[in-house]
Amino acid sequence: MLSHIQKYDILLASNSPRRRELLSGLGIEYQVTALPNIDESYPETLQGEEIPQYIATVKAEAYKPEMSDKTLLITADTIVWLNGKVFGKPKDKDDAKNMLRTLSGNIHTVITGVCITTQEKQISFAVSTDVSFATLDEEEIDFYVENYAPLDKAGAYGIQEWIGFVGVNGINGSYFNVMGLPIHRLYQELKHF
Repeated sequence: MLSHIQKYDILLASNSPRRRELLSGLGIEYQVTALPNIDESYPETLQGEEIPQYIATVKAEAYKPEMSDKTLLITADTIVWLNGKVFGKPKDKDDAKNMLRTLSGNIHTVITGVCITTQEKQISFAVSTDVSFATLDEEEIDFYVENYAPLDKAGAYGIQEWIGFVGVNGINGSYFNVMGLPIHRLYQELKHF
């Protein structure tokens, strides 16, 4: 279905196994690449969807010098947004537990910014999904943090893991966006790229 973009060498700039799994679902050939130490800071004036969209674009700019005329690069960034505050990847297990305590019993928004870049063209977009969390007790939070890998996930949780099974009691929007890549929207954008 996306044969028109197969003229490109498609690169997914991400270490995320979830993003790789989701992009593979489109049935296109691609390679994975990841530059170390890309600055993911952003201006404090940015809000909500602007933040991950900005970071995804910054990531793309870091790769541009290495891209050929045949490269199509996909970059992404995901945040959790609650009450005007960004929840990125936790610094350590204590930070992860604090994040989960804050998300517990609340509705938060997962926002993924995506940037599609070639040498001639660049588009970016953001997709938001509202996620409702049940009230989690300390034992549940401790169990998840000690037995899973929350440190590499925005908001300290993966919806596809145990915490998603027992903690997420509602979702409004794309499930795959919460996993880290709004694959339906990405497909639509690639279709018209």
